[in-house]
Amino acid sequence: MTESQRHNAILELVQRKGQISIANVIDTFNISPATARRDINKLNNMNKLRKVRNGAEVIHSQRPAWTPLNIHQAQNLNEKMRIAKAASELCQPGESVVINCGSTAFLLGKEIAGRDIQVITNYLPLANYLIEQEHDSVVIMGGQYNKSQSITLSPQDSDSSLYAGHWMFTSGKGLTVDGLYKTDMLTAMAEQKMLKYVGKLVVLVDSSKIGQRAGMLFSRTEQINMIITGKAADAVIVEQLRQQGVEVVLV
Repeated sequence: MTESQRHNAILELVQRKGQISIANVIDTFNISPATARRDINKLNNMNKLRKVRNGAEVIHSQRPAWTPLNIHQAQNLNEKMRIAKAASELCQPGESVVINCGSTAFLLGKEIAGRDIQVITNYLPLANYLIEQEHDSVVIMGGQYNKSQSITLSPQDSDSSLYAGHWMFTSGKGLTVDGLYKTDMLTAMAEQKMLKYVGKLVVLVDSSKIGQRAGMLFSRTEQINMIITGKAADAVIVEQLRQQGVEVVLV
């Protein structure tokens, strides 16, 4: 493991636990006390975490570290890559798909790039990537740019009726037997307008989101056609979702 890879892993660990000790870092990564302290000092100087006595803690105001240019910093990256690949295999040549924002959405776009599939999105990092890759058909939904989410939001209720897709891929902060939850209300409202104009709704969430309630209920279980998640997902909840008629794919 390189120093850069170890730093990313330390950041993921501190994000998950909230606070870690020098001993945690030494045991987790099998490194010397001097290396562990040096790593924490470097990350503290980069303002990626906050150094405390004998360890480090998360910077709560810190935004998620990943960007399309640094996607390897996304949490649960390997699982999200498997989810994106499985989602891309649903899409057939000539189809039109709606892809919403997030790291898994961006990974899905990378899988689709160059294929005969129309992509409809309001997620500008994904749209920019597809255009740079000379993807043949990219539809960018119009509206005002929302900096915090890197998406466009339209004030016009009728705008969503201009777009239609065979599939809509979305994610959220939590998924229970009741449905999918999202924390950003403006984003959720913009996406809800699209639901009536798409063929099938596919939810892409990593296994850590299964069983979590966070924010507003975006779509009820009966609105969801398929869920793609990791094999570590809560087996009881997975079975309950299947009993409600939702296809659950574990990758």
